[in-house]
Amino acid sequence: MTDFDLVLRARRVLTASGEQAGWVGVRSGRIAAIEPFDAPVRAGQVVDLADDEVLLPGLVDTHVHVNEPGRTEWEGFATATRAAAAGGVTTIIDMPLNSIPPTVDVDALRVKRKTADGQVWVDTGFWGGAVPGNVPALRPLHDAGVFGFKCFLLHSGVDEFPHLTAAELDEAMREVAAFDGLLIVHAEDADTIDHAPHEPGAAYADFLRSRPRLAEDVAIAQVIELARRTGCRAHILHLSSADALPMIAAARGEGVRLTVETCPHYLSFTAEEIGDGATQFKCCPPIREADNREQLWQALADGVIDCVVSDHSPCTPELKRLDLGDFSVAWGGISSIQLGLPAIWSGARERGHTLADVVEWMAGRPAELAGLSGKGRIAVGADADFCVFAPDAEFVVDPANLHHKNPITPYAGRTLTGVVRDTWLRGTRIAERPHGRLISRGES
Repeated sequence: MTDFDLVLRARRVLTASGEQAGWVGVRSGRIAAIEPFDAPVRAGQVVDLADDEVLLPGLVDTHVHVNEPGRTEWEGFATATRAAAAGGVTTIIDMPLNSIPPTVDVDALRVKRKTADGQVWVDTGFWGGAVPGNVPALRPLHDAGVFGFKCFLLHSGVDEFPHLTAAELDEAMREVAAFDGLLIVHAEDADTIDHAPHEPGAAYADFLRSRPRLAEDVAIAQVIELARRTGCRAHILHLSSADALPMIAAARGEGVRLTVETCPHYLSFTAEEIGDGATQFKCCPPIREADNREQLWQALADGVIDCVVSDHSPCTPELKRLDLGDFSVAWGGISSIQLGLPAIWSGARERGHTLADVVEWMAGRPAELAGLSGKGRIAVGADADFCVFAPDAEFVVDPANLHHKNPITPYAGRTLTGVVRDTWLRGTRIAERPHGRLISRGES
């Protein structure tokens, strides 16, 4: 008789209590034991990691645009989640846009779940949307299991997901606070951007001026004030402006219920290195200057920024307008879910951070944000989700090796450190078939 279905044994296991040499025993899809490396083992399957590999918890990415149904030519559940698995990500939460219909009521959530069922390679949950006029739909969506509600403070890029005015944001926050939900905000101020210079063309510097730091700063200040007033839990999406960090730190110090994320592209690239016409780098808010990037890294180290998630936002090659190289008309979004871990590890190790830091930013804290206590850590009772990672191996990014549907990436040709060699979901190796499940808020 075996004690465990599976045992994974490694010289380096990054557990919730620290790194150790040991083995992890899995029973019925959950972690049942963590023991020293030389402790006796009885299991149906024993897997020994190579000496250059580290056993990490599966990553949790709470910011993924799958786009299906409605814009499946941009991306879909099968391709997005397979790319996630290849990048060591075992749980994603899908954004309420750019699918058609957007996830702004329970009927649309049912459509999304029916579409995703049977296609997902990793565990998959859903955000709802807060748009003008749907305040009565927010509590039913919450009860149906969405993890929170996304809103925009300026045009979202798609007409079927309109943005909130200041008054509508206040109303949405009061409703979400009433059931202790979470509002996640694309925080750029529409009026500030409307008054910024907008020059069509290939110059990245012109595009950067059209999305100034001030637009983020003004919008974040508004979110902070309304969160303070209403008591609503608020989360700032894809922070790129380091100028907002002092007010974020001050608000949290005052007890405002505020969390913040940033993304691999803001920590990897700089405005100075983006050539004219290189629209594969376009995202909103934009990649900013080198000094700004270093302040974001420091804010991560200081805990002012909570987590790092992909904002995987694909589109078709035609919408990136690489033929024109015109930033004013290209779709803004970066596809990186498969590359997030090596991208962040490459930058983190250069700055003296550890793998434990990276796992906290990309697994532990995103899981905490979403309320997924059984995800993002190697601990007894947690889901047996693992990433086998070779932290010293290097590779050159080849778009042909990426699994998302349209393999366009600003990382093409870039040398990254750290290779994901294997991914396990609830004790089963993710290999040739999707076996992810659809998850809801409140699940452990």
